Amino acid sequence: MSIFICPVCGEKLEVSGKSYICPNRHTYDMAKSGYVNLLLSKHGSTVHGDNKFMLRARQEFLEKGYYKPLCGEVCETAKKYANKNCVLLDAGCGEGYYTTNVKAKFDQSEIASDIYGIDISKDAADMAAKRKCGIKFAAASVFRMPIMTESCDILLTMFAPYCGEEYHRVLKNDGIMIMAIPSENHLWELKSKIYDTPYKNEVKDYELDGFEFLGSQRVSFDMKITEKSDILSLFSMTPYYYKTGKIEQQRLNSLDNLETQADFEILTYKKTAKD
Repeated sequence: MSIFICPVCGEKLEVSGKSYICPNRHTYDMAKSGYVNLLLSKHGSTVHGDNKFMLRARQEFLEKGYYKPLCGEVCETAKKYANKNCVLLDAGCGEGYYTTNVKAKFDQSEIASDIYGIDISKDAADMAAKRKCGIKFAAASVFRMPIMTESCDILLTMFAPYCGEEYHRVLKNDGIMIMAIPSENHLWELKSKIYDTPYKNEVKDYELDGFEFLGSQRVSFDMKITEKSDILSLFSMTPYYYKTGKIEQQRLNSLDNLETQADFEILTYKKTAKD
């Protein structure tokens, strides 16, 4: 059973050996790690999404448990809304940290699940698949997801680009969308040490077309980072990295330790009819 569809003709993909094949015989081979590249050639021939440097920085940082409180709350939220045979899609899964932890939570709770993760970065999909956790990963864009219409009970989106049309399409009626976003004070102390005029994050209106807003959960906690490499990893996995000048980079490199607040919101929505 697969909810992947052919990116060329839109027909359902089935697993045959180490390939995904549609009724029109379009074939997509799995990589050695197990992920499948479902990007069309115009996307697949160039680098999209996070590069290996950012992905490795994020993986190293997350695996040390710095964002464990957020991950734990996301897992609990997913568990709350999971049904007995839950199909969950992580749209913009990155290297698979949150996806695999949700899977582990479901397994511990004896929730039968079929879990998928997609990311436009082939390197991310490859890293996620190497976790060998029983999740089906694919390289694909969230703006044109090779996912069957109304096939998902839960859609998880962790700091990924928002594509309401596609998210609405792939969710079943009354399906649940769980979205994590940085809240206003996220990494404020870090930004204050680097920038002359730091600014707080803007939290936009919660209302989204085609979705009923069920609620927001604030997850805030202090982080004490005593290794320079972890500070650099944290900064490298943020959008600020490529927008920072030499002076700010020098300030960052001078930091030997850091105490900063992590500040997130977990937003939960239920799919409704569109206006």
